[in-house]
Order: sequence, then structure tokens, then C-alpha cells
Amino acid sequence: MCRLVAYMGHKLLLEDVLVKPSNSLIMQSLHAKESHVRTNGDGFGLGWYVPHLGKTPGLFTSISPAWNDRNLLNLCRKIESPCFFAHVRSASAGGVTTYNCHPFVHGEWMFMHNGTIHDFILLKRHLRHLLDDDIYHWIQGETDSEHLFALFLQLAKNRDLSQIKEVAAVFMETLKIINGLSKQYSSNAGPSYFNVCLTNGKSMLVSRYCNSKRHKPDSLHYLTESSLIRHAQRPGLKKIKNYPMALVASERLSAFNSEWFDVPANHFMLVENYETNFIVIS
Repeated sequence: MCRLVAYMGHKLLLEDVLVKPSNSLIMQSLHAKESHVRTNGDGFGLGWYVPHLGKTPGLFTSISPAWNDRNLLNLCRKIESPCFFAHVRSASAGGVTTYNCHPFVHGEWMFMHNGTIHDFILLKRHLRHLLDDDIYHWIQGETDSEHLFALFLQLAKNRDLSQIKEVAAVFMETLKIINGLSKQYSSNAGPSYFNVCLTNGKSMLVSRYCNSKRHKPDSLHYLTESSLIRHAQRPGLKKIKNYPMALVASERLSAFNSEWFDVPANHFMLVENYETNFIVIS
């Protein structure tokens, strides 16, 4: 399984979230603690928004291991953003190529996924048949994740996504179609896992979901109204008042577990106007 971090709030230096914490995402790329896959060295990606430069996010991906990439460290020291995604990959569906590195970007939307669609190779052709030509040809990689995002984009056509609840409704439809394809074409009833982050830079949807009642979703944690301190000698967290924010991570970034909450199993977490709400995935 991959590891991911998503942030939305006041403008923050990427280094403070992705590099300095004691259990930073770079540390997780080499020694994941809450996954049976300990090493996530099949590439990484960063996506970030700079609102005064436009609606679309910047994107940097690489097939290098995150723990051994100087470019990643240099970028994190110099980029500040009010909304960013970061992802380290353990390849399942799809080879090791930048086309398969998360996050994926389409227009102003950015998407990343930790999990897997069971028997995706058996579903892939049927899923692609649901896509219009423009979405079909937009796909560049081979991953189940990019195809999941493509299906969301297809269903989002002619929908007003200015409200996060409508985004959730469209993604709920996306999951239902994937589950339907799995029941119809999968060789057995294995579980699929959908820890997903989706944003347009102004609001954010997070899902922690497994489609099997016999299996738990993968780990996913969040905190609000906190920020990472900038003291490299004592990486951790401290409260900063009047700065609402949402930080989501596959693993807690610090040893202060009381700061962190679990995203409820089989729920959407919706972040809009710095308010956080939860919706059951039915």
C-alpha cells in the first residue's frame, strides 16, 4: 500500500509537513509503520496550489525513491501553499513510471489514492467503455487509481461541483459503479480499498473505505487547528490559534497521538470553508 499526506489551510511550507516531522512522509517511504508493505520506493509525487497564479495545481513526479531524491528536499524547502498533496508509491497495478505516480491532475482537480481495486485487470476494459473520448484519451498510465479518477471525471460532467456535497455525491456514484463492475466481472469477492483525497484547491474530499464488511479500511488519520513546528531538533506539533486547517495522513506524522483522530471507517471526510464534516459511505 502507498502512503499519502493532504493539507488544506493557511499557507504552509511543504518541508514542515513532508520532511521535518519524526514520522514524515519521506520517513514512511522507507519505513512505513501502519502498513504490511514497509517500503514505498516506486516513485513519489507532489501537487500544490498557488491561488494568485491560477486555479490549476503545480505537479512534480519522479520514479526515484522519496528518501533518496535531492530535488524533493529542495522543492519542499522553497514551496509554500495553502493546499497540497504528497504521495509515495508502492506499485501494484501499473509499472514504475512517472505516468503512474500520484497525484493525478485534470484541470483544477487533483486526486490521489492509497488502496487497490480487486481484480482491476478484469474490470479495466469494462470501466474504460464508460468513458467519453476526451476522458478516455486523457488517461496516460495504467493504474487502477487513474482509472478511478477518470470515472469520477466522467460522472462529474454537467454537474455543479462548487459544493463539496455534490462532489461527494458524484464520488459515491463512482464507488457504486466500481463495486457493480467488481460483482459482475471479478473472479472472486476480494476486497477493494479506497483511501482517496480529491481537491480543487478550495475544498477537499477524503474517503476511508473498503467494500468488504469482513475487512477494515487502511489507516487514515487527520488533525485540525494545528501546525507543524519548525524546529528540526524537536519535530512535532503545537497548537496555533486562529489558523483552521485540515491535515490528513496515512500515518500519524508525530509521536503525539492525542493530536490525531482516525477518519471514521467507511466515511467521507469533507473539508469546505475550513469546516470538516463526515458522511457515511453507503
